[in-house]
Amino acid sequence: MTVTEGLMPPEGWSRSPLRELCTSIQAGPGGGRPEDKGRTWADGGTPVVLPRDLRSRRIVPQEAAAVPAISGERARTLAKYELAQGDVLVTRTGSVGRCALVTGEHAGWLFHPNLVRLRLPEAGPVGAAYLTAYLSAAIAQDWIRTRTAGAVIPSLSIRTLGELPVLLPPQDEQEAIGATLAALDDKIRAHDESARATRDYRSALADALMNGVLSRKP
Repeated sequence: MTVTEGLMPPEGWSRSPLRELCTSIQAGPGGGRPEDKGRTWADGGTPVVLPRDLRSRRIVPQEAAAVPAISGERARTLAKYELAQGDVLVTRTGSVGRCALVTGEHAGWLFHPNLVRLRLPEAGPVGAAYLTAYLSAAIAQDWIRTRTAGAVIPSLSIRTLGELPVLLPPQDEQEAIGATLAALDDKIRAHDESARATRDYRSALADALMNGVLSRKP
């Protein structure tokens, strides 16, 4: 029994399995890599979110020009795997349990087979921001870890993920928690992007200085 299951919820809180909070828990399309080989977003088509893109509870592709994509015709056959604002993505193999909130920036994208999409009802008992925060917290991560420990390649089934118990505070408190942590996640992303831009600038500057293209003399 985990901490999540063993403790009584605080007064006014409740506990529900994840499957009862979602309208669907959907794994990415089967059959291996969904993207067209060699095609990137820069070439056109519908982009695909990869497991590595889930960072700091947001979708952050490593390089926009290298985001894999699939052709429009094939994308239409995978319409049920499209992302919508307010969905939550979770990795289900490898680094199991990493999660990200889908914002409007990535609505309409598709997602990799090693990801799971959680879709919530519009006026359900849990908000997307709170659920993302909860899934990334130690209480949920420990629960996931106990169910994937010992495997050569950690993997989390849809059924098991649906059993994850979620603690739910009253709606107003839930919204406050979700909003506070989501705002901090947005700040983390902004700092990460600034750091990445600074690293790129430093690398380009170093190359220019070392090759004599630029001079340090006034």
